Amino acid sequence: MKVVFMGTPKFAAICLEEILNSKHEVTGVVTAPDKPAGRGQKLSQSAVAKLAIENNLKLFQPEKLKNPDFVEELKSLHADAFVVVAFRMLPKDIWNIPAKGTFNLHASLLPQYRGAAPINWAIINGETETGVTTFLIDEKIDTGNILLKEKVEISAGDNAGILHDKLAETGKKLIVETLNGLENGSIQPKIQESPERLKPAPKIFKEDCRLDWDEPIEKIHNKIRGLSPYPAAWCIFKKENEEKSIKIFKGYFESAENPLELIHQISFSNNQLKVHLKDGNYVVEELQPEGKKRMSATDFINGLQEKNDWIAT
Repeated sequence: MKVVFMGTPKFAAICLEEILNSKHEVTGVVTAPDKPAGRGQKLSQSAVAKLAIENNLKLFQPEKLKNPDFVEELKSLHADAFVVVAFRMLPKDIWNIPAKGTFNLHASLLPQYRGAAPINWAIINGETETGVTTFLIDEKIDTGNILLKEKVEISAGDNAGILHDKLAETGKKLIVETLNGLENGSIQPKIQESPERLKPAPKIFKEDCRLDWDEPIEKIHNKIRGLSPYPAAWCIFKKENEEKSIKIFKGYFESAENPLELIHQISFSNNQLKVHLKDGNYVVEELQPEGKKRMSATDFINGLQEKNDWIAT
């Protein structure tokens, strides 16, 4: 089939590459406009844009999706289907163009974890299983009729970065399987079921990433995993006349019965950084002080001049 692909980040680029290696033909690629990035504010291309250019594909980077000229150009490609991965919400004038429909790959088992950050929220909530879903786009967000699903296990050691790669590998294959099924008519779209409790996956902001050291220790651990490596959980290490904003990327917890006066205290013995909590100790392994590079806890400890009286807030 002739396909127009729409997406922006690395996750989408992995999926686009899989379609390029399939029997289907990519007649056009739509991605975000180049944006200034870094200290020099140089224009930066999306992962999808780079891949499209490398493969000499027709590339569109519209500022406004409703631009009539852009809509007409899409129609002129005569695509059988549009494939969307990690892109903006599309107007009906666009998703209604292809005869076989426009479908989205979503990084969860819909209807659970609708929204912008399904990978992060699945780990934050302590799930042991998630997956990918292809579904037909309609007027609402992540609510269209389901085409195919594939489950993916979340291992205890997975963070958001590891799970991202797992889901991309499974998702890219599901996209090609979906294209094949639409082509031969073997897929019957199914209405999304309505469970009693829906778990949302809204966009994550900086304040959502702050750790609350009074929460159960396993919940703290899942939050750190679910936000690593990006956008990263953070907290404040402070003492009487000093405080440091710290991102935490990796750690583990151990059982311990800490007296009340030790709660929130940080210890640095035996090259270990431990935050003492009401239901155990959290051992931080990798962190990043504000304005510095990501480092091991050992390197952080070695760089501290004064190691007494620190608390985590």
